[in-house]
Amino acid sequence: MERETAVERCDVTVIGGGPAGSTVAALLARRGYRVIALEKERHPRFHIGESLLPMNLPIFERLGVLDKVRTLGVLKAGADFEADNERGYNVFSFGRALGDSPPHSYQVWRQDFDRMLYEHARECGADAREGQEVLKVEQAGPRESLIEVRAGEGRHYCIEARYVVDASGRDAFLSSKKKLKRRNRLHQSAAIFGRFANAARRPGEDAGNVSIYRFEHGWMWMIPLPDGSMSVGAVCWPDYLKRRRGDTRQFLLDTLRQNAALWQRLDGAELVDEVRAAGNYSYDSTQMAGQGWILVGDAFAFLDPVFSSGVYLAMDAAERAVEVVDGALREPGREAALQRALEKRLREGMARFAFFIYRFNEPVMRQMFRDPRNVWQLEQGVISMLAGDLFDAPRVLLRLRLFKLVYAIMVLRNVRRWWAGHRQRLAQARAG
Repeated sequence: MERETAVERCDVTVIGGGPAGSTVAALLARRGYRVIALEKERHPRFHIGESLLPMNLPIFERLGVLDKVRTLGVLKAGADFEADNERGYNVFSFGRALGDSPPHSYQVWRQDFDRMLYEHARECGADAREGQEVLKVEQAGPRESLIEVRAGEGRHYCIEARYVVDASGRDAFLSSKKKLKRRNRLHQSAAIFGRFANAARRPGEDAGNVSIYRFEHGWMWMIPLPDGSMSVGAVCWPDYLKRRRGDTRQFLLDTLRQNAALWQRLDGAELVDEVRAAGNYSYDSTQMAGQGWILVGDAFAFLDPVFSSGVYLAMDAAERAVEVVDGALREPGREAALQRALEKRLREGMARFAFFIYRFNEPVMRQMFRDPRNVWQLEQGVISMLAGDLFDAPRVLLRLRLFKLVYAIMVLRNVRRWWAGHRQRLAQARAG
């Protein structure tokens, strides 16, 4: 094993080369900071999470990559959910949102999307390195972090940085090392998924929609991909996934058969890629930042992906983390206040998503999605939430509060059904 004695120096080290890390690296480099970004794998690398939200688009525009995203993606005009109507589903069209969110988004190959963002960070001036695994981060002071890195062929070297941004995704590097990571005790899930050729898309302008289905053990997705194939999978209660024995491929097919409407769309389709599984999803960290460091994206927290919120929440937090890092390096006395404000904003936004996520498979919420009503523009408020517009639009936030009120009234009218579903969810969370 070769170790280098010289220590490189930079203003900011970014751990992780996904959407959050690339966003931070690009924007800080544009501001003139010396940024070293470290990705332990090499692009392109597989990543689940192909579905983007409309509120991603303004971030892409500010980054300067919107045209690149358009060339990579399938137009996504909305999301659809099962219903008891003639066609069997309701479309929540983004064009009906209340706020200023764009009327569409995109479905992308994450390996191409992530590579594009990382290359863009490099074009913006970041020293973006691949195949570089961070082994250790030690702080000698608020503006003096020593990062030990293992590169190819066992070579080790060190970087001294004034600030560390952890965007390591579900590895949650700093959160784990600092013992900040905690399992979400209200909601646990795991996933199994694959890619199918010749799966049926929705007709017309809904061809690029993400489709969401429920089944006894969780929920399922269908996401159209740029090459005409479809990402299809199930997010399940952990105890269900633990039942699989032997062939994972067959377990996925047997799982998907449990929803007749989804299975019908796979009639004549072919599973063309390996079947993958992912462990328990939901977690957060007890603290988002401290002197000289900050967690962004999945390195801080991750929610169940039913509303495709991951990339948007990661990039929004990353863009705002740039203001925190810049402010802290220019005026250290402001650091704590900037960190607190960002953490408060992010936790409030995640809580708005989580209200729907935790209850998504409970009978009352299921009925509200199967038969949506637009009284007081509540349906449009939900569409705005699905678009990612849940931070700054008063009209949207008011409708989400009203939705909670209506939900509570419906629970009181159906308390036995609600209690059965609620008790099952808590039992599954404990089992995970």
